Amino acid sequence: MIQFHNVFLAYQKDATALQNISFSVAKGEFVFLTGPSGAGKTTLLRLIYGALNPSKGQVLIDGQNVSRLNKSQLPYLRRTIGVVFQDFKLLQNRTVFENVAVTLEVQGGGSRADIGKRVMHILRQMGMENKIHLTPQRLSGGEQQRVSLARALVNEPKILLADEPTGNLDDANKMQILNIFKEANVKGTTVVVATHDRRLIENAHYRIIRLLNGQLADNAESRNEDFQ
Repeated sequence: MIQFHNVFLAYQKDATALQNISFSVAKGEFVFLTGPSGAGKTTLLRLIYGALNPSKGQVLIDGQNVSRLNKSQLPYLRRTIGVVFQDFKLLQNRTVFENVAVTLEVQGGGSRADIGKRVMHILRQMGMENKIHLTPQRLSGGEQQRVSLARALVNEPKILLADEPTGNLDDANKMQILNIFKEANVKGTTVVVATHDRRLIENAHYRIIRLLNGQLADNAESRNEDFQ
């Protein structure tokens, strides 16, 4: 589902963010991408959903070479990918319902009634059905994260990417978010979670891909007992 072949990315000639990255994530797999701050986790995720192109090498998503897609093709790829950002990126002047519905609206997700049903279904799964008329500033951090997840999952993506999704949450909310990821994965979604939260990783037993200074660490594909 996700393949990196000898990927390099340099923002400037003397500033290489990623160096010779090669790995694959199978369809339906759940993977943690970990490493210290500045290791290149966010950059790697941005390559997956086409916000960046590699300086060298290939990034293939579901068999498609991302860097070869033109501007008209890239939106179709992104429709298959749900992204949960560290800072939520919710529209502050929109309600909870509107923040989730916008994903379907921009993708032509059906009639207003169909969109409404799908939005309410995912918000009920997130336990947010009673807060659909609130704007983000009236929500807690955990609630905003669940809205962000609902927005990422409402279109039933093939791939779910999450960038430090529990960084500002307490332990109870962390476990709730992890359980939502697990549920999506059980339904067939390929999940990649970027985190340096050791507690989050220790409560799951999935493969770890570890980055260090823009490179895969020697134990990059170890299990969580090797996490450092």
